[in-house]
Amino acid sequence: MLDKDKLKLTSSEIGSLWGEYVNGTMVDIVNKYMFSIIEDEQIKEVFADALETSKRQKDQISAFLKNEGFPVPIGFSESDLFKGKQRLFTDIFCLNYLHIMTLHGLLGHSTSLGVSVRKDLRLFYDSCDNDAKRMYHQTIELLLEKGSFQKDPFFYPSENPEYISSKDFTDGFFGKGRKLAATEIICISFNLKKSIMAKTLSIAFSQVAQTKEVRKFLTDSEKTADEQIKAFAKIMQVDNLPVPKSWETDVTTSTDSPFSDKLMLYHIGFLFQAAQNYHGAGLASAMRTDLVTTYEGTILKNLIVTKKWFDLMVKNRWLEQPPLAPNRKEIASQM
Repeated sequence: MLDKDKLKLTSSEIGSLWGEYVNGTMVDIVNKYMFSIIEDEQIKEVFADALETSKRQKDQISAFLKNEGFPVPIGFSESDLFKGKQRLFTDIFCLNYLHIMTLHGLLGHSTSLGVSVRKDLRLFYDSCDNDAKRMYHQTIELLLEKGSFQKDPFFYPSENPEYISSKDFTDGFFGKGRKLAATEIICISFNLKKSIMAKTLSIAFSQVAQTKEVRKFLTDSEKTADEQIKAFAKIMQVDNLPVPKSWETDVTTSTDSPFSDKLMLYHIGFLFQAAQNYHGAGLASAMRTDLVTTYEGTILKNLIVTKKWFDLMVKNRWLEQPPLAPNRKEIASQM
């Protein structure tokens, strides 16, 4: 009979642990900086919880990898944080950042749970998911309390359910037109908020980046995010629907970098890569031709950004290699 407690971790399980560790240590460093500059005690308390949670998860992931004989990734550490630097963000932006990154965590933990077989790993991701849910509730409650949570548009109910009765349903403002569906708003609003975060961080990081090539990439990524915001905002505005406000004014004029160029570059690349999941979901749910065209264009532009990001990360030897499948031909040639 198979001993379920002695199962080796699969390649997917190792990959999920590896990714969670690298991305988690990146966010942890940003959270540590934000915790050091936040003045609002309520927001500071939530960040303290986030930091404690991150340390607990990091230690557990390290233990899983070591027990399987895999090296723990380098990820990001105190060497990527320059302490005592000028304030780069407002307290409210820090809270919005934690909320958005918590959304990424919820998706990441669910995906990792979905590829996990061994019970101890499943229980670990269950606990990670519960941690993320707690943080999600905390950040929303505090944003609502401070009047800073941006709600999605409100719709008014129709009298009865209806079936689609016309092929014109697929026309956007390029055709006869029909209003946006509530199912389409989900992804549009989600993608807008993520692009606003990417643009704001690109602006902040470009102010403080130490090398010209990283600064150039960050400036270009800010323009790409801005184009995406405008494209989705145009679709919303045609239907007289509100667009989430930007966060640029929550970035100070500081040019004193609190982070390494490696961390800032990796962070923006992470956001653009993660956005592909959300754009893909939006494309799958889109039933209007203008939405399909917008998502396709956005995905293509993101691919261009991530290719430049990859080349720059590799050039600077900043991109860690994940565990690879064994090279059988190479092993055989050594015999």
